[in-house]
Amino acid sequence: MLKTTFLMGLMTALLVFLGDYVGGTGGMTFMLAFAILSNLFIYWNSDKMVIRQYGARQVTREEAPGLWNIVAGLTRRAGLPMPKVCIINSPVPNAFATGRNASHAAVCVTTGLLDLLTPRELSGVLGHELSHIRHNDILIGTVAAGMAGIISYLARFLMFFGPRRDRDDSSGIGGLLIVLLTPLVALIIQLAVSRTREYMADESGGSLCGDPDALADALAKIESVARMHTMPNATESTAHLFIISPFSARDAKALFSTHPSTENRITRLRAEAQAMRAAGKIDPIV
Repeated sequence: MLKTTFLMGLMTALLVFLGDYVGGTGGMTFMLAFAILSNLFIYWNSDKMVIRQYGARQVTREEAPGLWNIVAGLTRRAGLPMPKVCIINSPVPNAFATGRNASHAAVCVTTGLLDLLTPRELSGVLGHELSHIRHNDILIGTVAAGMAGIISYLARFLMFFGPRRDRDDSSGIGGLLIVLLTPLVALIIQLAVSRTREYMADESGGSLCGDPDALADALAKIESVARMHTMPNATESTAHLFIISPFSARDAKALFSTHPSTENRITRLRAEAQAMRAAGKIDPIV
């Protein structure tokens, strides 16, 4: 949490600096107001937009009893309201959670995930996704992505129109560095936030399902398939939502991936499982 707070503070400072460089105090104030309003709109409507984008269909307990019952059991254990349960018709195994808060949340899984995983492994994936809801990661990820997008837009504006007139940069080198570096720094911060939240959701999700090894086994299976296929309709702006990058076939080893390496995540989960076994806390929900 401290790391996330620090990174979000850096992102805000970068936005304020760039707004001041472009338009002084007035520009800085305007961009902050614009950032807040933009993020509120995205946050309020993101669940509908993402569900529509991936063609997710809400299902009832009668339509998907196994999936629905696992989600219900995990939400009871977590003390969360029951989210919408949705299925995406795609052979690529993946899952994500969305919604502006715990009372307006949805958990979405692909048909490929349901075909690939055992109920035990599925409980680990769903525990991970419900942990994102529990920790307000959807809000944090939305704000981070929105701020990074605004910073990139400001940098492009600066490229064409330059800084405010009272800036003394006759050589233009300072402005060029700002145009080139600020979007990169913003992207790196956004990715760092996303990776930090993924580690947190893994740890919390492993504890919630009562068996971190179940989530580790699921990640290994998903990665083995996802690295060969890109999720249909996937976009960069929604990549951070998924349990494994929808672009794993392209950037599994890339520096600019929204997710930490699956190998590192599995290693951490195995260590968590060992510690829970030693403490007698292994309690699988399935």
